[in-house]
Amino acid sequence: MTHAYDEIYLGKAQRVMGDMLHFAVHDLKWNINNFYEAFISTGVAKNIETGQPRFVVGMSGYEAAYEVYYRLTGAECEIKPQYVYGKSPEYFAGWSLAYYSWYSNNSFRDIYRIIATDKVVSMYKPYHEMDVMQFVMALDDKMREAFEESKLKRLRCYMKLTQKELAIKSGVSRRMIEQYEQGRKSLSHASAVTVSNLADALGCNMSDLI
Repeated sequence: MTHAYDEIYLGKAQRVMGDMLHFAVHDLKWNINNFYEAFISTGVAKNIETGQPRFVVGMSGYEAAYEVYYRLTGAECEIKPQYVYGKSPEYFAGWSLAYYSWYSNNSFRDIYRIIATDKVVSMYKPYHEMDVMQFVMALDDKMREAFEESKLKRLRCYMKLTQKELAIKSGVSRRMIEQYEQGRKSLSHASAVTVSNLADALGCNMSDLI
């Protein structure tokens, strides 16, 4: 798999992201989701995920937060970082998201659409004690479930069917369809009969749904 930048810079990018989120929450007193949305909307996220040297190797984490603040407000941030030892849950979130974006080639924006940053913070326990690939697999599962949801819902809407109409046509209960569309159940774990009935009702192949 081709990545946005060389792996030798990955550790630095992870530290920038980790320190940035820690500083934004603990020193700037910014709600983490609000800050992350500003991180995306101001374009700083794009600069990091594409490996722009100024951002990946030329900035510290708090300087990256300053950049978000300046682009958002047009003013310089006067708050200085309070250095602390140890890795906070916010640091873990930034560090892990940087790795996942690099490894999977998913943008920070697309990841955020699937899992909000405060939810990543809540994964601190137990994932901070695990190999980072355990975190990767957990986010892959969430991305896969969301993609399955979007495919089923997109095909249903394309066929101009309500959930109730699809339930009647396929013989799959409306509640089950709702759960598949919301990602609470995975179609990849459904019976072949269920997937086949939905595919027939939607006029598509089973492979189009899973």
